[in-house]
Amino acid sequence: MNKKVVVLGGGTGLSTLLRGLKQFPLDITAVVSVSDDGSSTGRLREEFNIPAIGDLRNVMVSLSGVEPILEQLLQYRFHTNSDLNGHPIGNLLLASMLDITGNMVDAVESFTKILNIKGKILPFTEEQTTLMAETASGEILEGESNITKAGKVIKKIYYKNTPKVVPEVIDAILNSDLIVFSTGSLYTSILPNIICKEMTDAIKKSKAKKMYICNIMTEHGETDKFKVSDYIKVLNKYVGKDFLDAVVVNSKYVDIDIQDKYKRLEKSEPVLIDRKELEKLNVEIISDNLLTINKQNQVRHNSIKTAFLIFSYLLRED
Repeated sequence: MNKKVVVLGGGTGLSTLLRGLKQFPLDITAVVSVSDDGSSTGRLREEFNIPAIGDLRNVMVSLSGVEPILEQLLQYRFHTNSDLNGHPIGNLLLASMLDITGNMVDAVESFTKILNIKGKILPFTEEQTTLMAETASGEILEGESNITKAGKVIKKIYYKNTPKVVPEVIDAILNSDLIVFSTGSLYTSILPNIICKEMTDAIKKSKAKKMYICNIMTEHGETDKFKVSDYIKVLNKYVGKDFLDAVVVNSKYVDIDIQDKYKRLEKSEPVLIDRKELEKLNVEIISDNLLTINKQNQVRHNSIKTAFLIFSYLLRED
């Protein structure tokens, strides 16, 4: 029987990791944050009063086994002067299926056979959520897109109204062998999955090992100047001290020209591995060359290498 892995996250980081994980004999459940309120997703939220669906679409594509042309179709955005402008076809299909089935869990499940999806995809909640942040200066920010744009140091992240977690998410957490906190925006992709008490209670109650895949680069407005230990300290703050068993980090040096580009355009820099501080946090450091640069000169995790480290860790636990 395959090991059960639950991966929590959202955005590009989660999709990238899942593309690698689906290549291994694992029982995968992807739990996707649904607090995004920008772009096509934000417009559909407002028009149809539904949860954010953009990240769900991307995860469906990343776990699918369909022909590349169908992936391109799902990701295709309309370029027009009408109300369709900027909407990906996949978002419109998901919104349509939600209307047909009556709930987001069934809507996503309906695409499993069509797209030959490996694993299960669950929204964190089926309710429309509004993410809130309190900055270090005491300013209150409302909405994920506003939090990201503000570029302020975040003191606290929370929901305007606490949503009900999808029951299947809690079941997956309690019955998993490994819980993975994916790469991605710490405050707006990862934490939205764990800032509800019923979720943190389930994570602490679960006998599964807990692993964090640390970002390679910092993110302006969320993790400026962060070292690896800083990410873990934030996660500990919301879940509980020393709840993580392992952290996966990239050991490959980021070329100076790439660093300069990120510093200039995104006010971002490589995340340093502060081993002495990490030792105090009682977390195992799993380090390897995980760096890859895509065609757009963007820093990404090598999805296969990262997934192999996760798979190897699970085998070691047998």
